[in-house]
Amino acid sequence: MSLSRRNFVIATSVAAGGSMVLSACSSGSSTKKGGSAGHGGADKYTGSVVVGTKADSTGPAAEIPGAKKGGTIRGLAPDDFSHLDPQRIYFSWNSAVGDLFIRCLTGYKIAADGSMKLVGDLATDAGTMSDGGKTWTFTLKEGLKWEDGKELTIADVRHGIERGFASFTTEGAGYTQTALTGTADYRSKYKGPFSGKHLDSVVTDDKARTITFKLAEARPDLNFTLAMTSYGAVPVKGDTKEKYDKDPVSCGPYRIKAHSIDKSMTLVRNPHWDPDKDSIRNAYPDSFVYEFGPEALQAADRLIADDGDDKYAIMAYSGVPAERIQKVLTDPELKKRTFNGLLTGIYYYAINTKRITDLKVRQAIIHAWPLEQIRKIYGGPSAGDYATSILSPDILGYAKDDVYGKLKKPQGDPEAAKKLLKEAGKEGQKVVYAFPTSNIYNKTKVVIENALKAAGFTPVMKPLDSTSYYDQIQQIDNQFDVMWFGWSPDWPTGYTLMQPLFDGGTIANGANNISQLNVDWVNEAIKKNVVIADPKEAGKAWAALDKRIMTEEAPIIPETFQRRFYLHGEKVGGAMFHPQYSSAVFYKLFVKA
Repeated sequence: MSLSRRNFVIATSVAAGGSMVLSACSSGSSTKKGGSAGHGGADKYTGSVVVGTKADSTGPAAEIPGAKKGGTIRGLAPDDFSHLDPQRIYFSWNSAVGDLFIRCLTGYKIAADGSMKLVGDLATDAGTMSDGGKTWTFTLKEGLKWEDGKELTIADVRHGIERGFASFTTEGAGYTQTALTGTADYRSKYKGPFSGKHLDSVVTDDKARTITFKLAEARPDLNFTLAMTSYGAVPVKGDTKEKYDKDPVSCGPYRIKAHSIDKSMTLVRNPHWDPDKDSIRNAYPDSFVYEFGPEALQAADRLIADDGDDKYAIMAYSGVPAERIQKVLTDPELKKRTFNGLLTGIYYYAINTKRITDLKVRQAIIHAWPLEQIRKIYGGPSAGDYATSILSPDILGYAKDDVYGKLKKPQGDPEAAKKLLKEAGKEGQKVVYAFPTSNIYNKTKVVIENALKAAGFTPVMKPLDSTSYYDQIQQIDNQFDVMWFGWSPDWPTGYTLMQPLFDGGTIANGANNISQLNVDWVNEAIKKNVVIADPKEAGKAWAALDKRIMTEEAPIIPETFQRRFYLHGEKVGGAMFHPQYSSAVFYKLFVKA
């Protein structure tokens, strides 16, 4: 797997500047009863996910207490959507708003506490697996319609899948295409539906309303994959190919009425959306109006002022910047108009196992690393929670392991590091640390350098240009020992973190196994775990692998699960953090009376 556009944006947003460093995903009340005091964030991790039942997949969605229909919600965002065509969407900002007009076979039902259930969206349930995960069957709900009143058919669902092979949809995800063909070069096997042919591995039954995927490789988590916006349905007869990106057809609760590029977009109700056939979405506002252009600081100041139409506005994607976070969190009235969560995925430092070959040295680096001092530079506890594992809190099976006792000594443990270095006979070991040049990372460099010196290392600091940072560290012959990195999974199972980051088969220039870990037992465990059919058992297996990798290989230094705060106007109700997209859950918003 390659670094997706969504992952890339999340991973680079902090490196490129400072305004999103107080960023990150889990749902959120504004109080704190335990843990790291003072961050004003969620009391507990709520990004857990389970697979729901047919009953869970049956609409309508539960009503939100106090919500009423009517009015307009206004979203403020720095940028327009890069794509509106589902097969070209691979960025969480686009997916979050796409939820208003795009539907997939499966989707996430988000509870008030931020916990998630994978349920059938267009499908009657989350799918039926057979043949050890090589065959998946879904049944389409009856009575679904497009915005023009035409029936949404199983052929439209298949069309959305097959469009992912087309030459003009290269921006979208490729997981399902690879699973169907058995190769990452899937366009060499199939050119898409516009060739006049269908995939033999996708079988539909119009009468039974079923679609069956016959995979070249077992994928027990295909039902999670199919919840990605890249696999949304598209009407066969309404497909305008490349032009579809400008004017997609809605099967969700809203349709696009107007779109002025880089300025605004207005969505209004889709009269043919049936809430009884949608267990995920509410639809309270009469319309959504997104304004593009306001950067985080400008949007925050407008919402702090809370005048006019901004009373109905919400930060749509960029969060409260560092310049305003203390003002917002220390003013009780402003704080009441915030919601927050931990960004999906993890920020960490990759240890180059090809250069630092001694396990005790890698373990010593982890003990020495100054998480507390780094987080203070990020903004303190409001910036997020300490990470101590590979899996993040939103991943199925997350166990919150802390192999190196970093929660007890987040400032670093130089004595433990010195002891390990002495045992290894590597006292004074040189460590070359690479980081992207920015105001923030130029500051963290200082505390990292001091901590390494205190632990008996000889640190060498290597600032790299932020625009070419990834190009440099993603070279297998790079000359760096430790490198800052971040990764956001595409769906909340362990495979989407473990495979791209630690599978030895992924080591290549431009790939994401920055640690260059290539260990037989790790590679075999990844292959074994990915075909575990029971989601709970799979989650346990990934958590066990996480702990074993950290204990026996120590290839990374987990840093933070970063937190993002959003602000909204006083007339906005239902604001909560999306545990998958790190934005607002737009379809739960309403206008207060």
